[in-house]
Amino acid sequence: MTPSRPQASTVVHHPIFARFYQRFAAAAMEKGERDHRSEMLAGLTGRVIEVGAGPGLNFDLYPESVTEVLAVEPEAILRRGAEQAAGRAPVPVRVVDGVADALPAEDASFDAGVASLVLCSVPDQAAALAELHRVIRPGGELRFYEHVLAHSPRFARAQHVVDPVWTRVAGGCHLDRDTAAAIETAGFRIGSIRRFSFHVSLIDRLAAPQIVGAARRPEHA
Repeated sequence: MTPSRPQASTVVHHPIFARFYQRFAAAAMEKGERDHRSEMLAGLTGRVIEVGAGPGLNFDLYPESVTEVLAVEPEAILRRGAEQAAGRAPVPVRVVDGVADALPAEDASFDAGVASLVLCSVPDQAAALAELHRVIRPGGELRFYEHVLAHSPRFARAQHVVDPVWTRVAGGCHLDRDTAAAIETAGFRIGSIRRFSFHVSLIDRLAAPQIVGAARRPEHA
């Protein structure tokens, strides 16, 4: 197999946002986000790579049919939270430092990849998805749960207007990415997708348009 690619040297450090996110995410999980994440992970099997694992919110939701999770998280505060959550997970989870556009994994070495509320904030979404495509085996799956650009033109305009400010205060997160289209452009085939609206306060109202679903890396190019 092709050796793993070297880790990028980019340092991800958002301490204020990381601490806020951990508190906000805990509240969101209680108000319904846990169900969306459970839907995303249902039925997964084999080796899984999770990109941007944050504080490990998915870890206790993995089905026992998963044999191993490699959880990649570049932000130090969030990674410490993930390491603690890994100890409580029902499946083996190994937390590592790394960035989405240079994953520390060999080609086609995972049965599935997981991206949840992270493709909004990676600096280069196309590069991150290309890396997921690289490390997921042919026939393997990409499971995703993301907030996205609204279908409503009026709502989408509001997202575009606010996005520059939002990005600066929200750790690089973008409101206006068409992530479903980007997944398909990267070479995955979406098999299921559910679009819905979910937010827990006025703070995240513009991130309410969300998707959850599964895509597959084709067996043949």
